[in-house]
Amino acid sequence: MKDLKLIPANQTDIGKISELASVIWNQHYRAIIGQPQIDYMLNLMYSEQTISEQLNSKQHLYYLINSNDCTVGFISVHEEKKGDWFLHKFYIDQTKASKGIGTFTFEILKQLLKPNKITLTVNRQNHKSINFYFKLGFKIEGVANFDIGNNFEMNDFVMVWEMRNAE
Repeated sequence: MKDLKLIPANQTDIGKISELASVIWNQHYRAIIGQPQIDYMLNLMYSEQTISEQLNSKQHLYYLINSNDCTVGFISVHEEKKGDWFLHKFYIDQTKASKGIGTFTFEILKQLLKPNKITLTVNRQNHKSINFYFKLGFKIEGVANFDIGNNFEMNDFVMVWEMRNAE
């Protein structure tokens, strides 16, 4: 996929990230968590203000996933300690998914970050994403439940990819 790029996002990309989050979450998560929780989480975690604060903190790195000069998704990561990264967000427009974009994006991300380890959390009912992460070499390390307010809870697997196990 020579036409695929990860482009560092900045303040001018906040609206695009927020809009993509809304499209992708409504495509993918309605059957998993329902519309009320989608609306709550989009407002909580993907508002322009929240994304702006994360970008300003310099702790979250956002990348736009660009394919054929079209933004098809985004990633957000932060380094917890040298070489150990947390993958907060890895979202691809479902109309563009299943074409190798996610796999190739992960390869580019590894080249950029040079990670020893990447950790993420994924909803335990999100079978499509869990299987994708297994394909990339992630393993389930544990389970975690997070009270996110408004009587909503995230019920996740904690998954880990490690360089020594993957390469």
